[in-house]
Amino acid sequence: MKIYDTKSAPGPRRVRIFLAEKQIPMDYVQVDLGAGENLSPQMRARNPMAKVPILELDDGECISESVAICRYFELLQPEPPLMGTSTLEQARTEMWQRQVEFGLFMQVGLCFQHTSGYFKDRMKPVPEFGEEAGKNALAFLKILDKRLADSEFIAGERFSIADITALCAIDFARVVKIRIDEEQTHLKRWHQAVSARPSASA
Repeated sequence: MKIYDTKSAPGPRRVRIFLAEKQIPMDYVQVDLGAGENLSPQMRARNPMAKVPILELDDGECISESVAICRYFELLQPEPPLMGTSTLEQARTEMWQRQVEFGLFMQVGLCFQHTSGYFKDRMKPVPEFGEEAGKNALAFLKILDKRLADSEFIAGERFSIADITALCAIDFARVVKIRIDEEQTHLKRWHQAVSARPSASA
C-alpha cells in the first residue's frame, strides 16, 4: 500500500504522525499541490475531491480523508490506541477531534486559502472571509487553553488523534500569523510536550 502525500500540508501530516505513533512504515508518494498535480485525471480517479492524503491499498482501492485513513489503521493495529478504548473514551476522543477539526483545523485552512492567494488559480479567495476564519481560530485557542488547564491532553489523559489534529493546525497556523498567546500557559505547556514526541517530526 502507499499514501499520496504532501509534506507541507497539515492534512497529510496528521496521517504521518498517526502512523509514526503506531510505528507503521509506509511508502509515501509526494504530490505537488502548488503545481496542481492533485488535479490530474489520475489523482481524481483516486479521489474525486482532488485532495490529499489518499491511501491506496494493495488491491487498488483508495481511501481518502485523513480521519478515515487513521480509523483504518486504528482498527488494523489497535496499539497504541489513538482513538480511545472504552466506550466513553472513544466518544470523548471523537467529540474533541471533531471540535478541534471544525473550530481550529478548518478555520486555519480557510484563513490560509482566502488570505494567501495560494490557490487563486482554482478558487476565488474572499479575504474578509479568511480574516473571520482566522479570528475563529484564535477564539478556539482560548477554548483549548481552558480545557488543558484540567487535562494533560485534549481528550483526556492519553495522547490521541485530537492532539494530532490540534498540533498540525497550530503549527500550520504560523503561515497566517496565528500563534499561541503568551498568556495561554496551559496550551503552551501542551504544545511543547506534544512537539517533543518523536512522531511530531514525521
